[in-house]
Formats: sequence, C-alpha cells, structure tokens
Amino acid sequence: MNTRSIRFRLTVWYAGLVAGLLVLFGASVYIGLSHYLELTLKDSLTNEAQQIGERLLVNVGVSGEEYVADEIKEHLAPELNGLFVRVTRADGSTLYESGSPKDGSFDPRKVSAARIDSTQASSRVEHVSGGADLMIAIAPFTALDGSRFLIATGAPLKQSESVLHGLLLTFAVGLPLVVAVAIAGGYVLMRRALAPVGEITRTAEQITSRNLSERLPEAKTGDELEALSIALNRMIARIEQSFTHVNRFSADASHELRTPLTVLRGELEAIAQRTDLPIDVRETIGSTLEETERLSKIVESLLAISRLDAGEALMSRERFDLAELVTSTADQMRLLAEDKQIVLKCDARGRVEVEGDQGRVKQVVVNLVDNAIKYTGEGGKVDVSVRVNNGNAVLQVSDSGVGIPSEAIAHLFERFYRVDKARSRKMGGAGLGLSIVKSICTAHQGRVRVESAEGKGSRFTVELPLATGHTESSQ
Repeated sequence: MNTRSIRFRLTVWYAGLVAGLLVLFGASVYIGLSHYLELTLKDSLTNEAQQIGERLLVNVGVSGEEYVADEIKEHLAPELNGLFVRVTRADGSTLYESGSPKDGSFDPRKVSAARIDSTQASSRVEHVSGGADLMIAIAPFTALDGSRFLIATGAPLKQSESVLHGLLLTFAVGLPLVVAVAIAGGYVLMRRALAPVGEITRTAEQITSRNLSERLPEAKTGDELEALSIALNRMIARIEQSFTHVNRFSADASHELRTPLTVLRGELEAIAQRTDLPIDVRETIGSTLEETERLSKIVESLLAISRLDAGEALMSRERFDLAELVTSTADQMRLLAEDKQIVLKCDARGRVEVEGDQGRVKQVVVNLVDNAIKYTGEGGKVDVSVRVNNGNAVLQVSDSGVGIPSEAIAHLFERFYRVDKARSRKMGGAGLGLSIVKSICTAHQGRVRVESAEGKGSRFTVELPLATGHTESSQ
C-alpha cells in the first residue's frame, strides 16, 4: 500500500478524526455520568436525612429516642441495604448509629463525626480505612421541643463505580470496533470516490505523441474530478493540434527542401567535372558538395521522422525472420568493423519472427551497429544478439566503446542531440539517427532503451512484438 497516496492519507485522517471524536465523546459521557451518579446519590442521601428529621425527630420529645432508633432500623434497614446512618445530639453524643453492613464493605465506627455546630446541609466523600469510599450527606435538624440534632446518612460509591467500570469496558470493546468499521467504510468511500482518478491515470499513461487523439475518461460525477478530466482533455486536444502543426511543418519543410538540394547537388557535380578549374576552386566545390550531401541526409531523416511520428509513413506489413535480417546486416557491416580492427560478433540463432516493415527494421539495425562501430576504439568489440523474451523479440547491440555520460542518456533519443558535438560532426553525425530508431520502434509498437557507463561501453536494447502464432519453442 502506498502510504503517500491521497486515498491512504484521507483514510488515515478520517480514521484519526473519527477515533478522536469518539474518544472525546466517550470521555464526556464518562465524566458526565460520573457527576450525574454522584449528584443523584448525594440528593438521595440528603432527602433520607431530611425525612428522618421531619418524620421521626420532629416529635422526639413525645415519641422518645428509642422510637426513633426502632423506626430507622425498621424502615431503612441500614445493615441490609449497606447504608450508613448516624444521629448525633447537640452535645455530641450519639442517639443512633447503624451497624456494619451485611457485605462488610465499611465499618461505621471509623466514619469521622461531623461538626456539631453545622447549620447547613453538606456532603463529602470519605475514604474509610480498610473499607470502601462513602458519600456522606449531613443535615442539621431542630425538633419541636428545641432539641438540635445532626443527621448523617451515607452509602458506598461502589455501585456508581461499578456502573462507570461497565461503561469503560463497553467503550474499550466498542470504540475499537467502531473505529475499525469507520476505517473500512472510509477506505471504501475513498476508493469509490477516487476510482475515476485511477482510470484517468491509467489512460494518461498510455497517451503518447502517437495517440494524442485518445481522451481521458470523463467521470459524470458533477464534482471537481469531472471538471479536471474535461480540462485535461481540452489540454490534450490543444497539444494534439500543436503536434499536428509541428509535424506537418517539419514534413512540408523537408519535402520542399529536397528539390532545391537535389538541383544544387547536380549543379555542383557538373561543375566539379570541369577540368579547367583551379585546384583550390575544385577543392571548395568538393567541400560544398559534401556539405550538400550531409544536408540532404538531414532533410531525408527529418522527413522520415516526421512521417513516422505522424503515422503517415508508408510501411509494409510483412512477416519476416528478425534473426536472419540481423545476421545478414551484421555480415554486410563487418568490413567497417575490420577497418578499425574491431571484433563484430553476431549471435542470432533460431527463427525470431516479427511483423512490420523489413526495410525500416533493417534501418534500426544499421544505425545501432554503425554507432557502436563509430564510438568504439581500435581493438574493441561489438556484440549483436537476437533472442525471445516474454513474448517480445529482443535485439541487443553492445560495445566496449567510450560510453555515454549519465546526464546525456535521458536526451539521447532527442532530435539533433549529440553528446559530443565536435566529434559527432567530424564523424558525419547530425543527431538524428537514434531519433529515427525510436520512431521506427514506436511505429512497430516496440521500444528502445540504453544502458551505458562512461568509459565502459554501451548496450542498446530493442524490443518488438513477436509475430502472431510465434512462440519461444519455434526458435
């Protein structure tokens, strides 16, 4: 998974936002419930204290203190219900104190006494040593006969804590599940939302200068992606129009230059045949004739490239044996290699059948082998091989020459690009040979690539689709 993709980052941000909001919501619920339970318990205990005063202590002078104690035991049953009740007289003596609860959660004797001079109801949370935390509510009360009492009621907080613990457990189990579902849902939503981007990317990767008539899919979503795809298609249309104009201009200009160059070359040849000319004039005419020949070759190459790129070149489609073609071409060029004492080896065994223009493919072989011989010093070697690999016919031309600088490899197939302009001009190169090679390969649905290291030689690899029905076993 690409961690830098928009889909991944949006999913992570979405999941993080959902998780953060859920944690915030859970914390708010927990804190709110905790305060609610504490407030509810405090109000309940305060009401009980007030009821003890209003129902039992109000006529304590008539009913007697024993009656009060008996009524508390009968109606509240503190020991059975796990409650704490203590009624204190004004002098600090205890009128009634509940016993230890049945579950033994706390010892009433260890609960600290309230201040006798308290005049207002209050509450506190007290930790009883060796027992549970208690919520204590204290309410002062004055009987009809003027007797003053302090009523304290309490209850353990364990029930509230049990509820909060259950809520925490629910959050601990539920939140990861909700976040996981949110992540999965977010990923699916992002995938569906960005699916048109994938289609646009795949189509854009297939558009080259040879198929600019193709267009990107326009997602009918009414959003920014639809607007983007429409804008990109308009841009491609403008680029296609510009390419068409440029190719047409190159082709037309090259075509128009062919006739005057042919006439110029003919006239120069006619003048060069005259015997009454001075030697220096004859040499100048010879040099001019060479430059005219070179210019004619450049024009022919430009015309060929323009027609190939525009798909207007008339190419025959025939089935032929690439291995045989390469072998015969290498034999024809062996004399050039021998003149420089270069060893030219050719390994093209078996039949490797392709479909295309045999003359154009031979031009590829000639250009690559000729370059290898030109840029390999005396005593070097050039290896040419043909094989089948992954459904393609693979032609490789390797040399032990000067190599190509790494910064020049990216520009090697550009028109008029020369690594060493002075040396290329001296050797008669115009920087169009490899451009023609690339155009021919592209016209045959193939490709060409180069691997090179300066001072260690170069290797050019051409891949062409095998002819229909050809298999590796047919070699």
